[in-house]
Amino acid sequence: MSQHSPLDTVRLLATLPHPCGYLAEQEATTVFVDPQTQVDQRLYSRLSELGFRRSGSYLYRPQCTHCQACIPARIPVELFKPNRNQRRCWRRNRDLDVFHQRTIDTDEHYALYARYIEERHQDGEMYPPNREQFRSFLNRAWGSTRYLEFRARGRLLGIAVTDVLSAGVSAIYTFFDPDEVKRSLGTYSILYQVEWARRLGLPSLYLGYWIAQSQKMAYKSQFQPLETLQGNRWVLRSD
Repeated sequence: MSQHSPLDTVRLLATLPHPCGYLAEQEATTVFVDPQTQVDQRLYSRLSELGFRRSGSYLYRPQCTHCQACIPARIPVELFKPNRNQRRCWRRNRDLDVFHQRTIDTDEHYALYARYIEERHQDGEMYPPNREQFRSFLNRAWGSTRYLEFRARGRLLGIAVTDVLSAGVSAIYTFFDPDEVKRSLGTYSILYQVEWARRLGLPSLYLGYWIAQSQKMAYKSQFQPLETLQGNRWVLRSD
């Protein structure tokens, strides 16, 4: 008896072409899993291996007619070697305590998120922030989500929203105190999640889409080596 793929019954929908949020003068089209689909961690994990990404309760993948700049990327955690700047970042944050939480629906967490969006992402789709958007965007998904709190002497400095999948950990979103520039908390968050995936015995940290021409996304290539999805195959690259 043949085994069915978890994708056999998945229905995909597509958006109309719309302005790209990363590359000026480009049009984007996104395919996403029908919201009526019964998603579980197995299906979510399989879709992640095929280049899908989660935003709130939606699983999506770019499928643009004239552009293939969005390339799914992940770090193979056993092969990863931090560079000099990343090692310095790790040492600078040795004073941080990290707590794994099941929810972040508190005034403290929302206040940090709102400050981050207001000061760092006024040009983004999430500006201006509001509580309902915070809840829907950073919700728990199919039993897989963990919230990593970064605190210094009790003060909340950052949150990493992370999904635990069958073949890796997926870095969904990180927000942090915009005044703590010297800590490079975005970099520290990725370094911590690499180590966490290693402790869990999972092979990969999924970073979403690497876009070489976008300053917002090009930073992902600083984590070496990096695997990118070429067709339906993950390929190791080292820049």
